[in-house]
Amino acid sequence: MNDRQVVLTHVQGPVGWIHLNRPEALNALNAELVPQLDEALTRFETDPSVRVLVITGTGRAFCAGGDLNSFDPSAEDTVQVFLERAAATLEHIPRIGKPVIAALNGVTAAGGLEIAMACDLVVAARSVRIGDAHANFGLLPGAGGAVRLARAVGPARAKYLSFTGQLFPADFFLSWGLVNEVVDDDQLDKRVQELAETIAAKSPIVLAGAKQLIDESFDQSLEAGLKAERDAMYAHMQTEDMREGLAAFVEKRTPNYTGQ
Repeated sequence: MNDRQVVLTHVQGPVGWIHLNRPEALNALNAELVPQLDEALTRFETDPSVRVLVITGTGRAFCAGGDLNSFDPSAEDTVQVFLERAAATLEHIPRIGKPVIAALNGVTAAGGLEIAMACDLVVAARSVRIGDAHANFGLLPGAGGAVRLARAVGPARAKYLSFTGQLFPADFFLSWGLVNEVVDDDQLDKRVQELAETIAAKSPIVLAGAKQLIDESFDQSLEAGLKAERDAMYAHMQTEDMREGLAAFVEKRTPNYTGQ
C-alpha cells in the first residue's frame, strides 16, 4: 500500500480491499479522494481475480461526509463539479457486477452513510455511530442521503434521521435493515474477510445476476420483475457455472465456478 495516497488498496485472496485514507480529516470526501475511490473501484471491477470488493476507512472514521473545509459556498461551479463527481462515484458502486461490502470501522455520517447505502452489504464495528448529519451544517444531501435512505429504511425513519441530524449506535440500525451485521471492533476485518470469501466461492454470474435483479426490482412492477427473473434464469441455464453447480451437487463435492 502507498501511504501517499488518500485511497489505499490491497488484495487478500479473492477480496479487493479499498481503504479511505484521510484519517486526520475523518476520511472526509474531497476533490482528491473521490476520483481515487472511483479509480480503485474500476480497477477491482475489471480484475477477474477479485470477486468481492470491500470499502472501509483508516483511523477512527469510515467517512464523516464531505470535507466542509474545502467547500466555498460562493464558488457554486466548484461545489457543483465536486457533487456531480461524488454522486457519479456512488452511482458507480451499484453498477459493479460484483458484491460490494461496506465495513464500517468508525463514524459514518452524511456522505459516509451515502457510500454505505450504495454498497450491497454493511458490516459495522460495535462502537460505530451512524447518521445523516447534513442538516447539522445547513446542507441537503446530494448523493443519495434522502432518496436511498428512504428506500432503505422507509420515509418515516429517513425523515427522523434527516431532521434530527443525530448519530446512533450501529446496533440501532440492525432492526431497520440498514446494517447486516454488528461485530466487536477487533473482529471487523476478520469477519468481513470471512464473509467476503464465503460470497466469493459462489458463481460470479449468479452474484452479478442476483444483484442486478434485486436492485432493478425496486423500479419495476411485480409482474415485470418476475418476468425479468425468469428470463435471466433461462439465459443462465446455458452457462458452465450452472452445469458445474449441479454436477458438484450430484458428485458431492465443492463446485469450482469460473464465471463462464
